[in-house]
Amino acid sequence: MNEPKVLCRTPTPGKSAKAIAKWKYDLVRGAILKAAPKTAGGVAFGDLAVLVAKGLPASDRKRLGSVNWYTTTVKLHMETTGELQRIAGAHPQRLRRT
Repeated sequence: MNEPKVLCRTPTPGKSAKAIAKWKYDLVRGAILKAAPKTAGGVAFGDLAVLVAKGLPASDRKRLGSVNWYTTTVKLHMETTGELQRIAGAHPQRLRRT
């Protein structure tokens, strides 16, 4: 059986898109949306994977695999679709929902 996939693009020029299972994409995207505020301060990228992991049941974390990798991959795709934006001038990187 072919599992539905989502092709996750990246805003970084020259980097290739990664195809991941749709259920994994949906799971991580939902957790990112809950973790990333719309407020001006946003959330630190370094904190995002921890917040995503805390927002997932243990059974989903185990099935998912690397929470850090999937958080980064889905986050980058969400930047390309306009759902997330980097806060200009913030170091380290901070993100907010649009």
